[in-house]
Amino acid sequence: MGKKGIAVAGNMIVDMLYPVSNFPKPGELVTITGDMTRATGGCLCNDIIDLAALDSSLSLTALGRVGTDEAGDFVLDYMKRWPNINLKGIKRSGTTSYTLVIFDETTKQRSFYQCRGANADFCEADIDWDTLDVDLLHIGYILLLDALDEPDSIYGTKMARLLHSAQQRGIKTSIDVVSEAGERFHRIVPPALKYADYCIINEIEAQATTGIPLLDSRGNPVSDAMSAALKKIKELGVSTWSVIHCPQGGYGLDENNNYVEVPGLKLPEGYIKGSVGAGDAFCSGVLYAAWKGLDLLQGLELGTAAAACSLSQPGATEGMRSAEETMALYRKLRS
Repeated sequence: MGKKGIAVAGNMIVDMLYPVSNFPKPGELVTITGDMTRATGGCLCNDIIDLAALDSSLSLTALGRVGTDEAGDFVLDYMKRWPNINLKGIKRSGTTSYTLVIFDETTKQRSFYQCRGANADFCEADIDWDTLDVDLLHIGYILLLDALDEPDSIYGTKMARLLHSAQQRGIKTSIDVVSEAGERFHRIVPPALKYADYCIINEIEAQATTGIPLLDSRGNPVSDAMSAALKKIKELGVSTWSVIHCPQGGYGLDENNNYVEVPGLKLPEGYIKGSVGAGDAFCSGVLYAAWKGLDLLQGLELGTAAAACSLSQPGATEGMRSAEETMALYRKLRS
């Protein structure tokens, strides 16, 4: 790939994190065990900050929407900490999207309650194609960008049209999807896959997209099923890498349809402080490897290592390190 840089587009969110002793059953009371913390979140914020941390010399362009409120100021002020992130492509309107993140301190699982806000209005018209000079455009989350999830008479969805526009300009494309309950996957995700060079999603999203069960009765991934789902994603149109990640590992088909699998790292007891940004961190590692021209095995290793970095801190991006430090951690934890 060339060396112009990467654009990241899509959801810009303020995450409001509440730690709880356990998830309650319907109608039950649960105790919030600590203070609420606030952090940036969403595909755009998480992925672009992780990429900026992985390589401080990487040219990065942000494309999205935040509100004209204090929360929008909070997001932009935080992102300004990374001088290699260009924020000129950010539009402001309405209220900033926010997510209530409930974090179970016992199981380390989390649940999300999302308000769309300004993200709902982000659309292709917000992108100035004439000035966007990048090698790769990553966008997400499909199913959480209302204007781009709308149907399109030619391409299926407005998201698919946007991706086609990027490819017509020689820009490689990458997509991510949100883990949502419901039946919208089969209608909204496949059109975008036709115009994606890279697809990096988790096992829940892959299962909903392909209809292929990926986990056994104990919740462990099945390699043959992973391979079948990855092949299905390729058949739906992804040209280069299709990737699925879950806590147990990373799985992918490369540009030659070779299957690659990397097991998850065995983390020390007490290492995990939060899991809210691990999936985006994995995605950022794979994206960076693709941009650098590394092979898929190296991409899955870097993605796995980046996820481990993210897990070391409560917020989505605080744990990220440089690519060199990230891979040093990978080698240490793998040994």
